[in-house]
Amino acid sequence: QVQLVESGGGSVLPGGSLRLSCAASGYTYIYNYMGWFRQAPGKEREGVAAIYTIGGSTAYADSVKGRFTISQDNAKNTVYLQMNSLKPEDTAMYYCAAGGLGSPDWYTLLPAAFEYWGQGTQVTVSS
Repeated sequence: QVQLVESGGGSVLPGGSLRLSCAASGYTYIYNYMGWFRQAPGKEREGVAAIYTIGGSTAYADSVKGRFTISQDNAKNTVYLQMNSLKPEDTAMYYCAAGGLGSPDWYTLLPAAFEYWGQGTQVTVSS
């Protein structure tokens, strides 16, 4: 099994920045990609960004392109999400996920591609 623990959430003013971290433990060799998802109250969970752990290819949702950056530190089994120019509509619970199923493809950012999930960290953007 794989355990994922998120950290770094909080409250920030519009235009501000936050960096989320996701530390993986357990059988970390069984997944090939990791991602960040978010879910606002009353809305479906949506993919934000993902990274293929070997090679570092990335994928982003259109809504965050140019503002968010996903990165990894393989030595620490940790994935980061740097969020800049935050907007009120970015307010949500953010979840880290990992997967290795290969279908659907990881870059589609579909939740079904990811088998392992963290508990989430809240991000609130408000003035």
